[in-house]
Amino acid sequence: MPIKIEMPKLSDTMEEGTVVRWLKKEGEEVEIGDIIAEIETDKATMEMEAFDEGTLSSISVPEGGRAPVGSVIAILLEDGESTDDSAAAPAPTPAAKTPAAIAAPVAAPVAAPTATNDGGRLKVSPLARKIAAAEGIDLSTVTGTGPGGRIVKTDLSGAAASAPAAATPAPVAAPTPAKAAPVPLSPVASGEDKRVELSSMRKIIAGRLLLSKTTIPHFYLHLEVDAAPLMELRKQINAQSEASHGNKYSVNDFVVKALINASVAVPEANASFNGDHIVQFAHVGISVAIAVEDGLVTPVVKNAEQKSLLQISKEIKEMAVRARDKKLMPNEFDGGTVTISNLGAWGIESFDAIVNPPQAAILSVGGIIEKPVVKDGMIVPGLRMNLGVSCDHRVVDGAVAAKFLGEIKRLIENPALMLV
Repeated sequence: MPIKIEMPKLSDTMEEGTVVRWLKKEGEEVEIGDIIAEIETDKATMEMEAFDEGTLSSISVPEGGRAPVGSVIAILLEDGESTDDSAAAPAPTPAAKTPAAIAAPVAAPVAAPTATNDGGRLKVSPLARKIAAAEGIDLSTVTGTGPGGRIVKTDLSGAAASAPAAATPAPVAAPTPAKAAPVPLSPVASGEDKRVELSSMRKIIAGRLLLSKTTIPHFYLHLEVDAAPLMELRKQINAQSEASHGNKYSVNDFVVKALINASVAVPEANASFNGDHIVQFAHVGISVAIAVEDGLVTPVVKNAEQKSLLQISKEIKEMAVRARDKKLMPNEFDGGTVTISNLGAWGIESFDAIVNPPQAAILSVGGIIEKPVVKDGMIVPGLRMNLGVSCDHRVVDGAVAAKFLGEIKRLIENPALMLV
């Protein structure tokens, strides 16, 4: 029996997926465990593994195409199996339809022969059979190069011209739809707008941010911290670490550690609204906002309160690399209890972040700025950093948020406390 390959559900929030790339082509053999395609989910690009073996007979969702979770995206035939289109072809899904699938109906062409001249049965892939029927190709005159002599799509190249004219009448041509104006190569130079299709990730980002801003009552707090002690300690630690394990600590590593410790000290902020009650989390999961090509991802440092500064630093660096290579796994986005977003590297001094539901707080971090400050009645040079916290007011009140942000400030201004 033909085996239907369906769009897998690769994350708890995934509703549809995009086929980024097919690693197996029609007519190729597939073994159990082979990676047959790359699928873009709402969170990352994942490899899709084959759980059956056979020949990839037909692909119904091309590269770049989208399909709902559970819909058929390809058909796998068992070794030596041959089937006609009605048995093998999957029912079209709304996401998998192409313009050809919804064009005006035409008269059915005469079916291409399915037997050889000596009475044997031809082995033909469903796609090749469909093309042969549409173009009037006599399949008995075509030599198959697929597994077991199966005729595949590539075998039909140039065969239409050699097919006997009277063997099969030409099908009635479908009305040619009016072609849309081509998209200009340089929309800015030509003055025309550019249409950018939403990726699965961008759709999810849009939906979650809209949900957050329309259903969560936000409020925002800001303060300025003295970053000079942190910068001095970081300089000393990096000089020592280069001579030992080689890890170089970023400013963000220390801020993440301060956020973790503050979440333990003020558990009311490490919480979530859940209808008729509030959940205070037993562990701290830090969702780290990482900018990628098509938006933003937030992988999680799980059980962060149990990890050292070195462990946290290495884990964030490793996740950032895999995030940009689209190699993060869906479970790496689970378990977040509070989020950090740092735009200091882009020269931003302060900003208000949007709460990442179902969490109740997100820390926004600006860049470290050299500026004059007043100390002991004297104007002296200083290194200052702006911190902000955005909170869900259903969970966190102003006094709790102030205590939470104040604890982060205390740790950054006394960074040695984070190492004990």
